Amino acid sequence: MVRRAKRPVQDDHGPLRPFLKWAGGKRRLVAQIAPHLPRQFGRFHEPFVGSGALYFHLRPTRASLSDTNERLVRTYSGLRDEPDRVIELLSSYPHEKQFFLKMRAQDIDERSDAEVAAWFIYLNKTAYNGLYRVNRKNGYNVPFGDYRRPNICDEPTLRHCAKQLKRVKLQLSDFESAARRARKGDLVYFDPPYVPLSATSYFTSYTTQGFGLEDHRRLRDLALALKRRGVHVRLSNSGSPVVRDLYRDDFKLIPIKARRDINCRAASRGEIIELFIK
Repeated sequence: MVRRAKRPVQDDHGPLRPFLKWAGGKRRLVAQIAPHLPRQFGRFHEPFVGSGALYFHLRPTRASLSDTNERLVRTYSGLRDEPDRVIELLSSYPHEKQFFLKMRAQDIDERSDAEVAAWFIYLNKTAYNGLYRVNRKNGYNVPFGDYRRPNICDEPTLRHCAKQLKRVKLQLSDFESAARRARKGDLVYFDPPYVPLSATSYFTSYTTQGFGLEDHRRLRDLALALKRRGVHVRLSNSGSPVVRDLYRDDFKLIPIKARRDINCRAASRGEIIELFIK
């Protein structure tokens, strides 16, 4: 029997702003994406959660969020379970380069989830362009952003997001493991590291494993298998010829206007066409 649920009524706060900045995040694109989502679905699944922009926009009553970035998953867990502690820590962190460098060098993985969350959010708000990037030793290596007044502790947003996350099942897993849990009538949204538009733009340092062309082929095959099982499947990716070739036969490709804001050269930023795939 298909489990169907009306999209939940949102509370007085309306759609939420994500508490993290994220390279490729969808906060600015949800208005273009939302019309292409099913009107009804069961559980919402997002295997490449990132900042969770679509999740926080939809605010579904049932959701599974997952990622291969353990620190990111622990950040969600820490904020959900101990928002007071996360806010307390963030409120005590100064916006200073030397403090940033000290935080960046910490061996954070042995700390509590709340401490990981505060560490992650602080670096996300103060590092250059809000990037999360690690080296082969899993060391965070983004330089200081030198912003004038970063909103390190956005308490209202943190508290609203923490409350919303009480409804969520969080898991550390890859997209194949996450998607296997989807049932007929569920909605799965895949937002992987994009296929690059040029040979020099491939960004694979989000985790130490990277995400290559063979991974994109596996993702396409899984998305098609889910679609044939009656799962609502949606994907985002770049408008590159590789992506068009991968998905053109079995999916609908919808152009989405987006802005590229994370680039070391201002001249390389600006409007581009991405693909929303269904």
